[in-house]
Amino acid sequence: MAQIKDEMTSFLSKEDIAKLVSKLASQIESDYEGKEIIFICPLRGSIHFAADLMRKVELMQQVDFVYVQSTEKGGAIRMTKDISLNITGKDVIIIEEVIDTARTLSFLKSRLLASHPASLRIVTLLDKPARRELPIRADYIGKTIEDRYVVGYGMDSEELGRNYSDIYVLRN
Repeated sequence: MAQIKDEMTSFLSKEDIAKLVSKLASQIESDYEGKEIIFICPLRGSIHFAADLMRKVELMQQVDFVYVQSTEKGGAIRMTKDISLNITGKDVIIIEEVIDTARTLSFLKSRLLASHPASLRIVTLLDKPARRELPIRADYIGKTIEDRYVVGYGMDSEELGRNYSDIYVLRN
């Protein structure tokens, strides 16, 4: 059975990804030394990145999950699973695998700020500023990329390819 990666080109190997995750973990550890942080992981794409990042960050930490989705292209944003932890007065980091338009991320950031965390930062493995519709910038960026469709390491094409350990791009 053919897989979608057969129609794609390797973009980042699992070794490249591991280096980016380690770099981001070091930056977070430096900024939050001696503090406890709460990671917020938007489902489903960020789960692979979140798991690897959390294993690398050697600080006291908790994690919570949200499910935020756009109802249609350019349409309303809805949250079908909210956080369950109390983040008031806590240091919070949203973990995103890729930031493109930033519409759902902007919605999530506003929602979390309404709970009055002590701080709220964003970490992303991949940043695609060319696709940005809203002015959001991550505090920690693994790699800035061009406007390319990426699949693997949690990112999908119609729910396929999330399980690939490498990241692929469509062939030109």
